[in-house]
Amino acid sequence: MIEDAIRISEIHLDRLKKALEEIKELGNIESIDLNDFEVIKTVDTFVFRFMKLQDYVGNRLFKAFLITVGDYADTMSFVDVLDKLEKLGIVSSTEEWLKIRKLRNKLAHEYPDELEEIKEDLKEAINYAEVLEQTIERIKNYLKDRNLLF
Repeated sequence: MIEDAIRISEIHLDRLKKALEEIKELGNIESIDLNDFEVIKTVDTFVFRFMKLQDYVGNRLFKAFLITVGDYADTMSFVDVLDKLEKLGIVSSTEEWLKIRKLRNKLAHEYPDELEEIKEDLKEAINYAEVLEQTIERIKNYLKDRNLLF
């Protein structure tokens, strides 16, 4: 179960990183033209990949990880899961992950005429992409260190 969750997380991560490369090729986020359809396709791809990875890690990988280490209960809320992960050193803080989740929800409901807000949220998502990658690495390292991942 955990091996599959990690494998799928890494597939999503790889796709996010490729989309991030394309975003960086656009140059400074402040100066990109969000009325250019080619730019919009690139931004949309990155946003979609960010949301997919955040969803998968938050909903599947975290649960699989806690089940593997024997620290999961069906009654746990998402905040409870994050608190456990923070205590284990997997996430740096519950608050940061709640911000990532809030950003994901915001990105899903943005309107095309909110250009400046889209740019600000895009910059934030770019910064959080690294946090997502680090979280997956921490999970893998934690499990490997305890011989729970083969």
